[in-house]
Amino acid sequence: MKGLYFQQSSTDEEITFVFQERENLPVTEDNFVKLQVKACALSQINTKLLAEMKMKKDLFPVGREIAGIVLDVGSKVSFFQPDDEVVGILPLDSEDPGLCEVVRVHEHYLVHKPEKVTWTEAAGSIRDGVRAYTALHYLSYVSPGKSVLIMDGASAFGTIAIQLAHHRGAKVISTACSLEDKQCLERFRPPIARVIDVSNGKVHVAESCLEETGGLGVDIVLDAGVRFYSKDDEPAVKLQLLPHKHDIITLLGVGGHWVTTEENLQLDPPDSHCLFLKGATLAFLNDEVWNLSNVQQGKYLCILKDVMEKLSTGVFRYAKVTKSLLLFFYFQGAKAGSPTFVLALAMCLLPPYFIIRLVQT
Repeated sequence: MKGLYFQQSSTDEEITFVFQERENLPVTEDNFVKLQVKACALSQINTKLLAEMKMKKDLFPVGREIAGIVLDVGSKVSFFQPDDEVVGILPLDSEDPGLCEVVRVHEHYLVHKPEKVTWTEAAGSIRDGVRAYTALHYLSYVSPGKSVLIMDGASAFGTIAIQLAHHRGAKVISTACSLEDKQCLERFRPPIARVIDVSNGKVHVAESCLEETGGLGVDIVLDAGVRFYSKDDEPAVKLQLLPHKHDIITLLGVGGHWVTTEENLQLDPPDSHCLFLKGATLAFLNDEVWNLSNVQQGKYLCILKDVMEKLSTGVFRYAKVTKSLLLFFYFQGAKAGSPTFVLALAMCLLPPYFIIRLVQT
């Protein structure tokens, strides 16, 4: 039985993907569940976070969002039994890769998968669902009548966040980074109040939002990154499409909430003073906090269950074609271990500046 791991060089410039033979897992004990993986969604590997949490290893498991069938349960497991269909996210310190036929995982990281939800829908939506709930429920408290700006709404995370905001009765505004994204967002039902096309760089996001809200500003902003400098000083074209941090503060309404995904956000004293005058709050979206501490384990499991329930009832409609870095892996296919597959996988997981070396053992 083989599992996929990656190894980073000491200079952090070279990545090696390794299919490593794994011994058969021992008999499951205590609160652990032995799981046959049916689908695994691959999201980008945050090597910086792993280093900061002092979780660096020689080999890092690949793939954390999994869905599968319970094969065996430990003596203290109370939530599951063999043949149950489950879904969950492996913790950061997991020694088992999701890209493996069988894994062991603590029962507190899993919930039941509804019968109507497919393996790919469950594995592909679980992380973005957790992120959307964290941003809109626990960091900003979305409610009926509120206005919500969701940047890059055509992304996998953006589509889930839009559907959740609509479900809670909020008025949604979103940005599109291309004509294809704009057309995708315009097909949403219920419709999005305004789709702002930022692909040509000529549309001012703050002005559009203030116009849509009658000059009051939006209640909740969920960004997809921000610029710190002017467009001329930004090195990448993609960064030039992002709004400036001053624009976000300008379009934010009184008592508003800014939820940012920018981990290195820097605010100058005038920016902080402006937020103070508006009575606004700033929160950082890091969905890994649920797995880094067990203090809120009950809330975390409720989020996982609610995401699956909304997929089952059709409140969340799974986006099969998105810009997200997701790849679905099925163990029924013999081509999964081929070098071509690993190269495609590496292109999904890693930034383009990495040197990739493939090793099969």
